[in-house]
Amino acid sequence: MSTARSEYVFLNTPATRAERIARLEALANLLDTAILIPGTNVRFGIDALIGLVPGIGDVVTTLMSLYLVREARALGAPRHLILRMLGNVALDSVVGAVPVAGDLFDVMWRANRRNMALLRTWIEKSERRQRSRSSE
Repeated sequence: MSTARSEYVFLNTPATRAERIARLEALANLLDTAILIPGTNVRFGIDALIGLVPGIGDVVTTLMSLYLVREARALGAPRHLILRMLGNVALDSVVGAVPVAGDLFDVMWRANRRNMALLRTWIEKSERRQRSRSSE
């Protein structure tokens, strides 16, 4: 049996904090910026594509976005950050439900990238605080 670690991280596999954050970044990129329109700087993700499916598309992408929020909570993000992230998901879900205009909004708003930026900022601040406490 091989002792080499698999490069694939599955959703139910316990992972280190860094691996979990990397997985969340990858999911946010997939949802919001994975595809580049050739000849432009416009990027979009599967959120906009799946959202084109009437009814169920926006429900599926909202659930995927809520997974990111759930993982942020599991990483210890404070309540105010979780509420901000939920607000981004709610806005994306409500406006995204509008046919065509909602899909264009999805391309521009990028709620998952916004949420990952919020999470990264919180993580960096908490790590700086931790380092300054340990150096005292």
